[in-house]
Amino acid sequence: MRFRALLESCATLAVLVAPAPLLAQSLQDRASLPAPPEPATPDRAGNPEDPGSASDTAHPVSFSADEVDYDTEKDIIVATGDVRMYREGNRLRADRVVWNRNTGQVVANGNVVVINPRGDTAYGDEITLTDTLKDGVVDNMLVVLDRGARLAAEQGRRDESGITLTNAAFTPCAVVDSGNCPKQPSWKISAVRIFYNPEKKRVYYKGAQISVFGVATIPLPAFSNPVGNGTNTGLLAPDIRFGVVNGFEYAQPYYISISENRGLKITPRFFSRLLPMAQAEYTALTSSGAYRIAGYATASDRTDAELFGEAPPRTVNNVFRGYLEGSGRFILGENWSASGSFRVASDRTFLRRYDISRDDLLRSTMRVDRIDTDSYFAITGWAVQTLRINDRQGLQPVALPEIDYRRRFRGVLTGVLELQANTIAISRSSGQDTQRAFVSGKWDMRRVLPWGQELTLTGYLRGDLYNAVQTELTTVASYRGNRGVTVRGIAAFAVDVKWPFIGRALGGALRVTPRAQLVASPKIANLLVPNEDSRAVDLEDSNLFALNRFPGYDRFGGTTRFVYGVDWGLTLPDFTITGNIGQSYRFSSLPEFVPVGTGFSDSLSDIVGRTEIRFQDLLAVTHRFRLDKDNFGFRRNELDLTVGTRGSYLLLGYLRLNRQITPTLEDLRDREEVRAGGRLQITRFWSVFGSGVIDLTTRRADPRSLTDGFSPVRHRAGVTYEDDCLRLGITWRRDYQDTGDARSGDAFLLTLSFKNLGR
Repeated sequence: MRFRALLESCATLAVLVAPAPLLAQSLQDRASLPAPPEPATPDRAGNPEDPGSASDTAHPVSFSADEVDYDTEKDIIVATGDVRMYREGNRLRADRVVWNRNTGQVVANGNVVVINPRGDTAYGDEITLTDTLKDGVVDNMLVVLDRGARLAAEQGRRDESGITLTNAAFTPCAVVDSGNCPKQPSWKISAVRIFYNPEKKRVYYKGAQISVFGVATIPLPAFSNPVGNGTNTGLLAPDIRFGVVNGFEYAQPYYISISENRGLKITPRFFSRLLPMAQAEYTALTSSGAYRIAGYATASDRTDAELFGEAPPRTVNNVFRGYLEGSGRFILGENWSASGSFRVASDRTFLRRYDISRDDLLRSTMRVDRIDTDSYFAITGWAVQTLRINDRQGLQPVALPEIDYRRRFRGVLTGVLELQANTIAISRSSGQDTQRAFVSGKWDMRRVLPWGQELTLTGYLRGDLYNAVQTELTTVASYRGNRGVTVRGIAAFAVDVKWPFIGRALGGALRVTPRAQLVASPKIANLLVPNEDSRAVDLEDSNLFALNRFPGYDRFGGTTRFVYGVDWGLTLPDFTITGNIGQSYRFSSLPEFVPVGTGFSDSLSDIVGRTEIRFQDLLAVTHRFRLDKDNFGFRRNELDLTVGTRGSYLLLGYLRLNRQITPTLEDLRDREEVRAGGRLQITRFWSVFGSGVIDLTTRRADPRSLTDGFSPVRHRAGVTYEDDCLRLGITWRRDYQDTGDARSGDAFLLTLSFKNLGR
């Protein structure tokens, strides 16, 4: 094979010559002497009688050796002993070199190293070159590409278009184990002929087959794959599944490289029990940002989800069904950016029927914002499509636009002042419409007192303007507000004191921080304005000391309250435990705008807290709770457990909300469920895994629940093999719930991914 393209066109290509036949070990590296250094000055040049010169060429060959013999009659030079040759930046090192000056042929033997000006290297026992040190032929060759992929061949030959290898093999896998001993690669492609095009950075095969673990599996009569860091057009790994609903499924992605920063992936999906489905995904990276658009389209019979209390829906035959999504973000300037995402489905059961997503709400949003050190400005819009069984699409809000501006001023009365202006318009096709605008100011001052107490003073003022129409379409009376225009004022002042105590305990550090807060505000006309963004409220450890315990702006926790609690933590060398607990007392009468059962509707609130336990990286336990103030029963009991290592672990989760809230508040449903998942690393590369979700919610807790007590929701289990370049596995999944034409049943997913086989 000629080395001109190898040494001039492949900027990061290394060629290693192996005398072994083309077997698995021919893909291994081979030991060789260090590459020859570039000489500072030529050793010999310009004298025709000097065997180290070449006066008949424009660029002389310089070399050094332990011993040189020169046959003047045949004009042959024989150099032995650490021979080093140099010409135009091309270097050669060998134990013995025979140079025929008449023919220009150079034959190098013994620990041969050839390097071109770009640093590309060739190793071998014997290489035949021209005296330019660029062109040559070699047998039993190993080519190591820049990202570690390897090409091995019995013979290689170079022409102007690239490198042709005969009886060759390719693999991107590691060929040595952790102990640096030779091993069989996880997979390789063997072929009668392989052609490498260095300009396109692509490898082409003829008469090829893929071998997995040394066993030939998949024939590839005509095949090619890219190498290097670029993108190329071609087939990607297929997706194979089987389910009782859709039958056998085969998806074959095909990637079209439009340019280095743009690509289109087209995936036809074939089903044994359904019509095919088309899937497409377009991605682009520009100088200012990136975006992605994907879609699915097919035709099939559709049975909508059954609404609560209504007759079963009918089935519509052979209708269009699909799904469209996209996202992107762009930098518009030093402080400006724009982002957005959208998700739209043709019907409520399409995503689950075709196993695309389990989400039950599809949110679309867009935003333009400006952020600097002390200011924030954003224009945002939202839209929601519900896929939930008992939700009506006409009641889903469209918020467009929300305009929010905030400005922070430092050093105001030795504190920080933040001013905010906000407006939003919410509309529904079959429900209440609301417009809101407000301006507010919040002042905070933090000081550390001489005895170590941390004192925080907060003042808050806000003025609201609301307009509501069609309020009668909102079924929950406390969410409606007054029809027409309503004005509301909000004021609050808070004093928050923390007093940390730190000492030694059990060989570690113990921290105990008592905390007290007083929040004072006048009576606020909460029920006179609509409630759009403050419905999902619940007293918990995260909002116990918040100035406003409601998640949005439409409700504000007026009247005066006193909050007390304690944070604590114990830190040992391998073990930490932290926690908090607290409660509040309200001095005024029962506020009507706080739903009964949320934990702070009475004067004395429930008790809330959290405990976290960690042992090295092997154990993590988090327990969150809310205890009834009267009987200490659990109103919220949430436990999350993680135990194990990165390879083998167990995840357990339990949640019970027993708040006994009136069923009319659909945002505050009681529920109970248990979750489990885990992975067991059997060997270094083999593992088994599984997970499951069980719904324990009873009809007594949620009258509109589709289950009553123990009801499995979804389980999965599988086995997988994964190393540096291969992922192989099978997964079983079972769904237990029927939703329209998305039926319960078993499904199997076969995963076979050849990593590093192009990009």
